[in-house]
Amino acid sequence: MGAMNELIDVDVIRCLVTELETAAPGQRLAKTSSITSSDLEPLNLRARSDLVEAALLNDLPDDYYAVAAIFRRALAGPGFSGWSIWPVTEAVAALALSSDVPAAFDDGLSLLAELTPRLTSEFAIRRFLMADLDRALESVMTWTAHPDAAVRRLASEGTRPFLPWAIRVRSILDATACTVPILNALHEDESDYVRRSVANHLNDLSRQDPDLVVSLAAEWLRDPGRHTRSVVRHGLRTLIKRAHPGALALMGFSASALTVSTPSLESKQVQAPGKLEFAFDVTNDGPEPANIAVDYVIHFAKANGSLSDKVFKLAVRELAPGETTRFTKSHVFRPMTTRVHHAGTHALEAQVNGSRSGWTDFTLVL
Repeated sequence: MGAMNELIDVDVIRCLVTELETAAPGQRLAKTSSITSSDLEPLNLRARSDLVEAALLNDLPDDYYAVAAIFRRALAGPGFSGWSIWPVTEAVAALALSSDVPAAFDDGLSLLAELTPRLTSEFAIRRFLMADLDRALESVMTWTAHPDAAVRRLASEGTRPFLPWAIRVRSILDATACTVPILNALHEDESDYVRRSVANHLNDLSRQDPDLVVSLAAEWLRDPGRHTRSVVRHGLRTLIKRAHPGALALMGFSASALTVSTPSLESKQVQAPGKLEFAFDVTNDGPEPANIAVDYVIHFAKANGSLSDKVFKLAVRELAPGETTRFTKSHVFRPMTTRVHHAGTHALEAQVNGSRSGWTDFTLVL
C-alpha cells in the first residue's frame, strides 16, 4: 500500500500548483505549495487527497463559479491530469454543494464529467448523490449516452453501492433499484472499460438484493447482445460462490450428476509465508455434457480457534459425459491488510456448482 500512497507526493502537488497558477495568473496557492513530504509521509492515499483538497479550498476563492472557471482553463492543457485531479474533484464537490446558487449543483456534476477523463471523479460524485440522489441521478443518466467512455463509466462506477475507497451512499443502499436504468443503458456498451464497471456494479447490488440482480440478468439474457453473457457471468460471481440457485441456473450450472474427489494436498503443513498446493478430480456421471463452476473453500482458523470460510474461484469448464478433469491450485498464504492469519488447523473443500464436498484438514505454521 505504500507505493499507492506515493501516487500523490510533493512532485505531483507542485505540478498541480503550476497548472492552476498558469490557468489563473496572479492566483497564489501558498497553502498548497507549502505541503511537504513530512506532511504526507504518515498519510494514506485518501488522506493525502483530503489534505490537498483542504489546502486548495484555503487558497482558492470561496466562489464555486470562480474556481470552476480556473479548473476549466487548466483543462485546456494536457499537464492537468493524473492523481492530482482527485483532490480537485473533491474541491469541486465541496464548493458546488456549499454554493448559494442552486445551479452550481448541476454545473458541479458537469465539471466532474469534464474532469473524469483526466482521472476518475467517481469518489467526488458520491457527495452529490448524498446531497440529492434523485437530482444527481438525473444528470448521471445523461452520461450513459456520452461519446467519451470515461464519462459513461463514471455513470456506472460512481453510483456503485460498495465502491472501494468511497463513502457509502445510504440512499443508494436503501433503494437498490435506483441505478438499474444506468445498468440497462450500459451493459452492452462498446467499451470493455465500461462493461467491467457494469459487471462490478451488478456484483455490488447482489450483496444487497440478490433476487433483483438475478431478475435483471435474466431480462438481459432473454435478448442477449454480443457481450451480455460475459457481463452477467462476472456480475453474478459472488452469487455463484454463494450457491444462489437462480444465479447457478442462469449460468447453466445445474445440479448435474457429478462426483468430486476429496482434495489431495502436497503437504498437510504449510509454513507461512508459503503455498498450499492441492488437487481434486471432478467427474461427469451423467448422460449429457455438464457446465461446471469450480471453486474452492478455505476454512481459516480464527484467534479464538473457530473457523471462518472464504470461497475462491478456480475455473469454469464443460465436461463431456463420463469425463474426469483434475483441477490443481496453489493458494498463497502471506501477510495481508485484509486478513490476519492465525496458526493452527485450517481446512479445504472443493465447491462445484455451489455444492461443497471433500473436507481436508491442514496445519498453518507461522
